[in-house]
Amino acid sequence: MQDLESVQGKVFNIQGYSIHDGPGIRTTVFLCGCPLRCLWCQNPESGTMEPKLFFMAEKCVGCGKCVAACPNGAIDIVDGKVKTDRSRCNACGACVNPCPVEAREIVGETKTAGEVFKKVRQDELFYKTSGGGVTLSGGETLMQPEFSIAVLRLCKEAGIHTAIETCGFAKWEVFSKILEYVDLVLYDFKHMDSAKHKEGTGVGNELILENVVKVYHEAKKPVAARVPTIPGYNDTAENMHALGKFITEKMGMDVKVHLLPYHHLGESKTERMEQEVKFSVDTPTDAHMEELRAIVESYGLNAVIGG
Repeated sequence: MQDLESVQGKVFNIQGYSIHDGPGIRTTVFLCGCPLRCLWCQNPESGTMEPKLFFMAEKCVGCGKCVAACPNGAIDIVDGKVKTDRSRCNACGACVNPCPVEAREIVGETKTAGEVFKKVRQDELFYKTSGGGVTLSGGETLMQPEFSIAVLRLCKEAGIHTAIETCGFAKWEVFSKILEYVDLVLYDFKHMDSAKHKEGTGVGNELILENVVKVYHEAKKPVAARVPTIPGYNDTAENMHALGKFITEKMGMDVKVHLLPYHHLGESKTERMEQEVKFSVDTPTDAHMEELRAIVESYGLNAVIGG
């Protein structure tokens, strides 16, 4: 059996002192790869396993050092602005260090579970004093099951509280193995109508809803429902009533619901990958979020905005 610490995975960020991905102060480990293609994705750099080149155009001074450094001839200066031919760029990183203003960055790298655990354990004191721990997010945790299990096992064996954030789109045999080492599941509900779910994410929701019931009843894991609230897509009274009905009838009254207002972080990341922003809506108003929260709470559930 492979040593847990040597199991490799693809990670694009490790964020310390996180207070929105589970209870207490946490370290959130963001894994690469996702089976969904949400129109509003907040981490578009995580869609695939490959590393991505971020270019912060607002920092660029047009010195051209990146042009000379690129071994693939993928970078050029057009009309006084630096442009990257993404079809020729393989995110090798040769252009990063020569940039004098740090306008270029490679996002996504291979790490061992041991390296991640070492980073996570640096804040162990904060976990103990706040009731926090480690959360695996993404991307999608279930896309890298062996790596996720290795990191979670190392944390569990060290007495660190573990959580995963997931869209739930995976075979149950994969999901259930990971759950052995999980204390809390942060479960995304994108839309309660399968056709609308597919419209916004690329897949239907049948497997996702089937799995969350199993997480709650078969694996008997605590579940927090997380609803990315997207204006014009899932922020309707009808969808919130469907959510409240599903949770109370198929799961239990102890499932806390987090309504997460849409924000524009994903758009800026898309621009850093020099791609066209194809989806953008206004952030929902506080008043509208309160209306949606009231609907969910009318089912006797505890609902909060954010978190």
